[in-house]
Amino acid sequence: MAEQNPKDALLTPAEVAAMFRVNPKTVTRWARAGKITAIRTLGGHRRFRASEITRCLEQMENEEV
Repeated sequence: MAEQNPKDALLTPAEVAAMFRVNPKTVTRWARAGKITAIRTLGGHRRFRASEITRCLEQMENEEV
């Protein structure tokens, strides 16, 4: 099996919520609104690219300063 680059890892809504310190439902709303890109699994669950989430987090931190 091919190894994934850690930056290309897929995160669950709960993992993203922990990074932003918000509720997982908030992450779902952001995905529905198009603020962050979600990938759907075969079972219909949302997953998020770690690289995109990290970039969004850095942008939010820079805006606060």
